Amino acid sequence: MSTTMRRLPATAALAASALALAACSGGGGFDDPAPGESPGGATDAPAGELAVLIGSSGDAETDAVTAAVEAWSAETGVTASVTVASDLPQQLSQGFAAGDPPDVFYVSTDHLAGWAANGSLHPYGDQLANVEDFHDSLRENFTVDDQLVCAPKDFSTLALVINTDAWAEAGLGDDDVPTTWDELADVAAALTTDSRVGLSFGPEYQRIGVFMAQAGGGLVAEDGTTAIVDSPENLAALEYVQQLMTDGVMAYPADVGAGWGGEAFGTGAAAMTIEGNWIVGALRNDFPDTPYRVVELPAGPAGKGTLQFTNCWGIAADSDSPDAALDLVEHLTSTEQQIEFASAFGVMPSVRSAAEAFAAEFPEQEAFITSADFATGMPTAEGAAEVISDFNAQLEGLANADASEVLASVQANLQAALDAAG
Repeated sequence: MSTTMRRLPATAALAASALALAACSGGGGFDDPAPGESPGGATDAPAGELAVLIGSSGDAETDAVTAAVEAWSAETGVTASVTVASDLPQQLSQGFAAGDPPDVFYVSTDHLAGWAANGSLHPYGDQLANVEDFHDSLRENFTVDDQLVCAPKDFSTLALVINTDAWAEAGLGDDDVPTTWDELADVAAALTTDSRVGLSFGPEYQRIGVFMAQAGGGLVAEDGTTAIVDSPENLAALEYVQQLMTDGVMAYPADVGAGWGGEAFGTGAAAMTIEGNWIVGALRNDFPDTPYRVVELPAGPAGKGTLQFTNCWGIAADSDSPDAALDLVEHLTSTEQQIEFASAFGVMPSVRSAAEAFAAEFPEQEAFITSADFATGMPTAEGAAEVISDFNAQLEGLANADASEVLASVQANLQAALDAAG
């Protein structure tokens, strides 16, 4: 996962974009690989030693990825080690610059274009045995100059997570599940007490962006070259969030003693949060006694909207063992392995062949799946990541900021980045 996806738990290392969260099987009924063949389809992976660098949402994700890589190593005889990054983009950039990057690593959509353009990534996508199994929209996310650079790892959407005990204590029922902004404000107020806020989510576009989408706004126009940040729709979204904070029914996680929305929710400091599928594994691992349900986010003035996140498995152009790295990626993106990852930390599989099994096994995550129908992805243009990081820094002070000034500055910065990316 990535910092473009979420703020991580206080106990976890910071990740780099999506979008993810050992592994109980859940993969029953899938065909076993042929003798000598990995689940991904490649055979006889060449000997080598692979370094795998990930951004992790917590122990659930770390344990699941480590177990999968260890299983592959035992099967192929290739040594591979998993390291959790403290700052994945920075560590990767340093590795690329020094000519000594990890072999396999998470890549988010916001860093893909830049690293592909400077030759840091090995564009192996078309060599994958399972290339046609990935969802089309995910392949598009990781295609640069008509070439699939890397294999989509998984994907996640954002939804509203509700503490069902707090909900009942406030006298709320199924008919009170919010479907509009006004209703969300009302239930947040009803759930707010002296020791708890009704709603908490991270101070970043990767959360607040859902309100921008629901208002009919966004960051980049459909042409991919025009910034649309400074708009009345986005202003309405930021002012709505400001009003929630002014009314005392919503607070950022840091303001309630938490490191991210899932921690604020799990500790009971917040009755609701806006998070993605990874919260399933995080709650199971860190806050197993927290009762919850997941519902679609309420619609805004322009209708429903949420954000979608995805990562891919990057392979370094400087890897000494690209064939072994490709074999590992095919194992990690196999149908069975993706179902195991979904069981462990809540992400949705990136391959079509796992969709039916996922839906059957995780009906409680229906809201995440259905939200994909109205989700917006992250900008992929080179330089967009830096602009969003600056936007996030400004959003930390949103409660007392001039929202129109924030949008104007981000508009200028993003348009400059889009023009430079050309």
